[in-house]
Amino acid sequence: MDNETTTGHVTRKAVLRAAIAAGIAAPAVLMGVPALARTLTAGDTAPALTPECDDGDDPTPPQTEGPYFKPNSPLRTSLLEAGTAGVRLTVSGYVFGLACRPISGVLLDFWQADTNGAYDNSGFRFRGHQFTDAQGAFKLTTIVPGLYPGRTRHIHVKLQAPGRPVLTTQLYFPNEPRNNTDSIFDPRLLMTVRDAGGAREAAFDFVLDVPQNPGPTPTATATTQPPGGSWAAGTAYRAGDRVTYGGLAYVCLQAHTGQTGWEPPYVPALWRVG
Repeated sequence: MDNETTTGHVTRKAVLRAAIAAGIAAPAVLMGVPALARTLTAGDTAPALTPECDDGDDPTPPQTEGPYFKPNSPLRTSLLEAGTAGVRLTVSGYVFGLACRPISGVLLDFWQADTNGAYDNSGFRFRGHQFTDAQGAFKLTTIVPGLYPGRTRHIHVKLQAPGRPVLTTQLYFPNEPRNNTDSIFDPRLLMTVRDAGGAREAAFDFVLDVPQNPGPTPTATATTQPPGGSWAAGTAYRAGDRVTYGGLAYVCLQAHTGQTGWEPPYVPALWRVG
């Protein structure tokens, strides 16, 4: 989830996610950049930093299970069924250990309310589990949950790395009025959410209490810029800006300052073809 700081700089985890997706090493310059859990709006107070995914950092904070968890949910990545009402939502991200290395085979068990704020306690609507892939990634297709009495909008999840304890927590949506009155709400668990046509897309990266060897320090991948592109290192880009590079057009997804190693083809977290 951790995509952008209030200063407009891309966070360390965003580039790590991009590097994993692109199959390249993350730029070394990002080691030590703190990660904020969400983008703030004017007048908001800066919340606490999320775990930086460095040696010794605290894992993603736990939260109460609540009254409606059910075991034995079906194995599936989509909670949508025929005739499902509500605004479509995809939640994606990675699961890291304490050394900021992705963990494969992590169980994620999701459950949530329907668009009216009701939980299915007799069946398994809006309940399902999945496992992270070889790159530590997960993706859930569902709807934006409705408001449950006394709570802000949220999604429940249990995570368990192979042979490790279970983490039970909840994910939250930014700019929800009830975030200010919900006594359980934790700003460190805010997802990054954006509109995508008539649907919404959210991202969140979990950090589990799993010891790891840090491994070698990541290094930037050397690249040579083809002639004729408008992208340039040192340029401050905003979300929605358009550039060309290597004969293709790209749209900026996150505000950042371009630098060598972050050319559009190599950082899909920052640029998409379009």
